[in-house]
Amino acid sequence: MGNEPFHVTDASFDEIIKNNRVALIDFWAGWCGPCRALAPTIEELARDYSGKVLVGKLDVDENPKTAECFQVFSIPTLVLFKDGCEVERLVGLCAKNRIEDTLKKYL
Repeated sequence: MGNEPFHVTDASFDEIIKNNRVALIDFWAGWCGPCRALAPTIEELARDYSGKVLVGKLDVDENPKTAECFQVFSIPTLVLFKDGCEVERLVGLCAKNRIEDTLKKYL
């Protein structure tokens, strides 16, 4: 877990979720305006929760298998995993405090 969002791919997804007790994955795409607007918040969360939560970004265009597996139909979608299982999902552009409230429930 670092100070920057971790780049997640179809190939690395299972291992990342398995090896991190709490993981927040941002399903996004470069062409998505709300995704780009959310990016600075995701970067702040990666810094603020370093050592507690793995914050990752998965580009749905480059990694369609994982997006399809988790039925991500709208982006941005933030999926929170705890102990390898999905526990919460936030869809759309969310305020940082709303995301933090969700994270705090699982820390």
